[in-house]
Amino acid sequence: MKIEVYETYNSVKEADIRDKLAVVIDVLRATSTIVTSLNNGCREVIPVSDIEEAVDISKNYDREECLLTGERNSLKIEGFDLSNSPAEFTRQVVKGKSVIITTTNGTNAIRQAGSAKDAVIGSLLNAQAVSDYIISKGEDVAFICAGTEGKFSLDDVLGAGAIIDRLDREGIELELDDLAVVAKFLYAKHRDNLEDIMQKARHFNSLKATKYYEDVDYCIKEDIISIVPEYKDGVLK
Repeated sequence: MKIEVYETYNSVKEADIRDKLAVVIDVLRATSTIVTSLNNGCREVIPVSDIEEAVDISKNYDREECLLTGERNSLKIEGFDLSNSPAEFTRQVVKGKSVIITTTNGTNAIRQAGSAKDAVIGSLLNAQAVSDYIISKGEDVAFICAGTEGKFSLDDVLGAGAIIDRLDREGIELELDDLAVVAKFLYAKHRDNLEDIMQKARHFNSLKATKYYEDVDYCIKEDIISIVPEYKDGVLK
C-alpha cells in the first residue's frame, strides 16, 4: 500500500489523488469538529469554502433544519450559529440537522479531496477507525493536511502519523513517501505525550490564546470516536 502525505491542500493536484483514497486532516479543528458533529447525530455536514456560499446554501433549508457554522482566523463568523469549536456541536444542538461549515483551512482541504476515488475525514479522535477503514479498502492513500494559512502545520502531520502508525502496527506492508516517514516518526516519538510536541505548533498556541483554548485538549484525544465520515457529492455523512 502506497502512502503519501501532502503538507497542505494547495500542494495537491487532481491527478495526484484521482485513483487514491484521500484522508483529509485538520486536527485543529475542522475535521475534529466534523467527526464530533456526525458522531452526535447531525444529518449531514456540507463543507464550503466561502461565507457567501454557506449563506446561499442555507437558504435551501428550513432555518430550523440547518446550522450555519464556521470560523475565520479561529473566531466565529458574525451572524453564524456556531463557530468551529467541537465543544459547541453537542447532540442536543446538532441532532437531525444539516450542518453547513466553512473554515479558514479545513473545508478547503475537504473540497480539494473531491477528485479522489474515495475521500474520508480523519483526526486523532477517530484515528483507529480511519486505519481500519483504510485496511478494508486496500487502496493507496493520500493524506491531505489542511495546513495553516497555506503553510505546513505540525498538528496535521502528527494526525497523519497517528493513522500511519496504526496501519504499521497492523502489519500492513507500507510504501511511504518522505513526509509520511516523517509523520510516522514524529508521532511514534511523541505518542505518549502529544501535548508536549503540540505545544511547539504555531496553530496550537494561537488557539490557546483565544477563548477556544479548551478545544486543544479535546482535539488531541485519541480513538474516542469510531465513525469515519465519507465525502461524496459535496456532502459528508
